[in-house]
Amino acid sequence: MNIIFYHPTFDAKPWIDGITKRIPQARMRVWNTADNQPADYALVWRPPHAMLAPRTMLKGIFALGAGVDAILTQEQRQPGTLPAGVPLIRLEDTGMSLQMQEYALASVLRYFRRMDEYQLFQQQKQWRPLAPHSRSEFTVGILGAGVLGSSVAKALVDMQFIVRTWSRSEKSQDGVQSFYGDDQLAAFASGCKVLINLLPNTPYTAGILNHQLFTNLQHNAYLINLGRGGHLVEGDLLRALDSGQIAAATLDVFAEEPLPGMHPFWSHPRVSITPHIGADTLPEEAMDSIAANILAIEAGREPAGRVCLDRGY
Repeated sequence: MNIIFYHPTFDAKPWIDGITKRIPQARMRVWNTADNQPADYALVWRPPHAMLAPRTMLKGIFALGAGVDAILTQEQRQPGTLPAGVPLIRLEDTGMSLQMQEYALASVLRYFRRMDEYQLFQQQKQWRPLAPHSRSEFTVGILGAGVLGSSVAKALVDMQFIVRTWSRSEKSQDGVQSFYGDDQLAAFASGCKVLINLLPNTPYTAGILNHQLFTNLQHNAYLINLGRGGHLVEGDLLRALDSGQIAAATLDVFAEEPLPGMHPFWSHPRVSITPHIGADTLPEEAMDSIAANILAIEAGREPAGRVCLDRGY
């Protein structure tokens, strides 16, 4: 079994050692432009066109991240980057759900307990107690009800928040009010005090965080974007912040990363920024998942996390 590896920033050695430890019969190597040797599987992130295009005999291509938008965008720019008929497989969880729970809970609790406002008061040297928010008026809406969205929803339900989700297709989860499809998006947003975005990045979801959606939220709502920068219409958010329709925003992802130094988000007093750290790929968990999927394919079973290229996830 031959496996090729490419990632523009990861150190390949821990991955080669880890995969061969889990699959002793595997022969794994780092791909380079002169590599024309046989391969059964590829582990990649932002692969060069020349790496995969000619490899029509691959049994599976594994994306080294939860999202596959970067790979699919490259396919759109250079058709044929992904050889036809070869399964593209994403990492479904591998420790990312817990990280997203931590980030989302920390952000929701910060707004619920008004810590963001107290931080501003501290800068102004104001001793100013505020009336606490009520859970009954603090509905949390989550865009995305997949592995990550449903995990965050459960954590918030366990914290006794009122939680609702919206997804492209119908979903159901205990303790969560579920909405789906374009026709139910406005109803989903109506009355939400916090909006968390965990959608996959697809043409269908691009620009979904926009003026129209913001106007359906409660006045002085909060936005937490953990999806992708392409989901957000940045000008609409800035205008919503200035009007008070959005009280504050926590942003982990941006249309351009790193965020340019002159971008208005840096200096906006009601915008909190983190450098795309919501959920990192955890190598040990990721290798467990990849090895299990390779062995499933070898045994003739369907791998978990196979991407539907038409949907983009």
